[in-house]
Amino acid sequence: MDFQEFVGYFHPELFIPELKSKTKDDALEEMVDTLSKHKDLKDKRLILEMLKRRENLGSTGIGHGIAIPHGRSLSIKDMSVIFAKSVNGIPFNAIDDEPVHLVFMIVAPPHESNQNYLPFLGKLVEILKEESNREQLTRCESFDQLIDILAGGF
Repeated sequence: MDFQEFVGYFHPELFIPELKSKTKDDALEEMVDTLSKHKDLKDKRLILEMLKRRENLGSTGIGHGIAIPHGRSLSIKDMSVIFAKSVNGIPFNAIDDEPVHLVFMIVAPPHESNQNYLPFLGKLVEILKEESNREQLTRCESFDQLIDILAGGF
């Protein structure tokens, strides 16, 4: 996956510079609400239920203050990515028990013509492994800054 294809999944209207939510469930709902305002969803409740079921199987909090809630749903036509931050952090049952400050939510239809779901997820994790990228993302205040930081991973 090249840089243009990767960043093509990010959109300014799906950038939340500061989550209002203080809990994992509320954060998921706030992010799905944002998604529903800007994407044609068949039923946002089904997406929220899918994400909560996924979290019940095991937290998507991968440590280092990052969570990547993700899943597939018939309620969305195209893969979408929502990025959100929380300065104070959200309890997310992350593997390191630390609060989450950076959330990348990925929702995709069950079948994609370009099969980019897993390559995108893999590239995102690769970028987030770099401590300098994580630090920059916690200070990120705009969509343009987000894209510039992600560009450093290519």
